[in-house]
Amino acid sequence: MTTSSAQILPNQPEFTVSELSSALKRTVEDAYGHVRVRGEISGFRGPHGSGHCYFALKDESAKIEAVIWKGVHGRMRFKPQEGLEVIATGKLTTYPGSSKYQIVIEALEPAGVGALMALMEERKKKLAAEGLFNEARKQLLPWLPEVIGVVTSPTGAVIRDILHRLEDRFPRRVLVWPVRVQGEGSAEQIAAAIHGFNALPEGGKIPRPDLLIVARGGGSLEDLWSFNEEIVVRAAAESMIPLISAVGHETDVTLIDFASDKRAPTPTAAAEMAVPVRAELFVEVTNFARRAMLCWQRSQDSRRNELRAASRALPAASQLLAIPRQRLDGAAAALPRALRANTHAHHRRFTQAAGGLTLRVLRTQVAHAKQNLTTTGARLTHCTHVVLRHRRERFAGLEIRLKASRLANAQAQRDRIARADERTQRLAERARRALSILLQRQQARIAHSGQLLSAFSYRGVLARGFALVRDDAGQTVRTVSAVGPGARLSLEFADGRVAVTAGADRPAAISSNPASAPKPAPARRTGKPADQGNLF
Repeated sequence: MTTSSAQILPNQPEFTVSELSSALKRTVEDAYGHVRVRGEISGFRGPHGSGHCYFALKDESAKIEAVIWKGVHGRMRFKPQEGLEVIATGKLTTYPGSSKYQIVIEALEPAGVGALMALMEERKKKLAAEGLFNEARKQLLPWLPEVIGVVTSPTGAVIRDILHRLEDRFPRRVLVWPVRVQGEGSAEQIAAAIHGFNALPEGGKIPRPDLLIVARGGGSLEDLWSFNEEIVVRAAAESMIPLISAVGHETDVTLIDFASDKRAPTPTAAAEMAVPVRAELFVEVTNFARRAMLCWQRSQDSRRNELRAASRALPAASQLLAIPRQRLDGAAAALPRALRANTHAHHRRFTQAAGGLTLRVLRTQVAHAKQNLTTTGARLTHCTHVVLRHRRERFAGLEIRLKASRLANAQAQRDRIARADERTQRLAERARRALSILLQRQQARIAHSGQLLSAFSYRGVLARGFALVRDDAGQTVRTVSAVGPGARLSLEFADGRVAVTAGADRPAAISSNPASAPKPAPARRTGKPADQGNLF
């Protein structure tokens, strides 16, 4: 029984491995065309060398492989990160090479506000560790800027609020760089606007702003997410122009607020920070002028009163000199008698001293003087040694302190030089970037001018089959009447020139009546809107 059953051939069709894999692939793709999957990103190590991203989505009990192609990853506003809970939109397919199914992701978004807050905190710690939020980097706002640059949407109420507030307080010139403030590509436009304002040359055709305001109205965390992007935060931190961030309402906080030089709770408050009130300045200047005049008048009155009081208290010159004159007369009368008494007193003292000067007294005084000299010399020598020893010890201590101070000062100077060198390198790098951007724009402008030159050149007309007629003098011949019989002409084509001679019979002139000329065909309208051009 067993032998006979083994010899029976099954009537089911046979599949190759490739056929079976293709059938499974079609079944999975037809049953699950597009799906939205929520899970945690696992195994993400950044884009592959080819630019594609490979990782897995998992939850508590299952895991599915995922892939993002290079082109889709480049267009994504929200990039995948390890351990982040996301909602992925894509289609299911199979990979025959390893007999597994996977999801090809076309869109990626964070799973709720909590995930966005976690991502924002992680990005904030990263940028803060790089020093982008240090208070030492922040610049002081100009007291009264001449030109204010505003980066915001041109159609929202924010720009109107800023312009009205500036008009009420102190009218200033305002340059608006229109950008998208939410959605795909908005972060790149905001960063480009900040870099563009900083790239404007001093004294150029378009004035360089003295102050920048990056503004947007209120909204949810998702609506304000463009101002949390790393490219926008770095652009605000690298701005050489003082920058005020006015994103959302007072309770809304974005990462650009930490990198900007000043944060305003609302766009209207940013306009108030930018300029003072003109009327208040006029009143204050008037008060200062009035107070200065009053102070000067009071000072002059006080000095005038003091001078009058002093002049009344001064006595006459004869009264001031009466007592000194009387003293002088008395001293002149007593001078001869005092001179004679002084002479007699000195004569007596000289006589007494001469009587006591004998040879023995002199020898005794000389001996005492020698003994005092010897004692004093010994004491002086001892004192000299003691003083020298103290001075030597003091100088040794000062030498040690000097060496320590010199080493400490040298280390401090080295640290200062290192910080200055680091700052110089950073500024040089920023200058190189600014110069590179300026060169790219100049090259684009030159290329555009070359295209215009080629478009307006008459050689393009010659290439379409026309010819340019010149006479012997090289002047352009524009009418038939300017050509006489037998005139030598030069015809210039697209590929060279040909010399010809006009015939004896002049050809009939074509009528130049505008009414008889054929009308040009009207330009076809297309649905494509006109190019808005560039700010420059």
